[in-house]
Amino acid sequence: VQLQASGGGSVQAGGSLRLSCAASGRAVPNANMGWFRQPPGKEREFVTAIWSGTTTYYIDSVKGRFTISRDGAKNNVFLQMNNLKPEDTAVYYCAQGLHKSMGVMMADYWGQGTLVTVSS
Repeated sequence: VQLQASGGGSVQAGGSLRLSCAASGRAVPNANMGWFRQPPGKEREFVTAIWSGTTTYYIDSVKGRFTISRDGAKNNVFLQMNNLKPEDTAVYYCAQGLHKSMGVMMADYWGQGTLVTVSS
């Protein structure tokens, strides 16, 4: 499975960006997919997931601002990010095959990352 993320960029606080992730290769229809991010100098963290179907989950810091969606037929996933804050600055990674390992969200496949920079 190959995941190609796009849509990152630089915005001012309060702005919006939409990230896209296209899956190819041995993509599983309606597979669990999600987004992680790695802020500068910090560990990568889980942000949001969409399970097979339409069930979604968000970390508290992005609830009400970020929306994950998918095009199940093409196994593409999107992340609409509104009211962005400087603390959202990070490299964002799409992922497929999410599962928990020892309480930590992990993924089987990862995209290459796209940089989001939010200035105050």
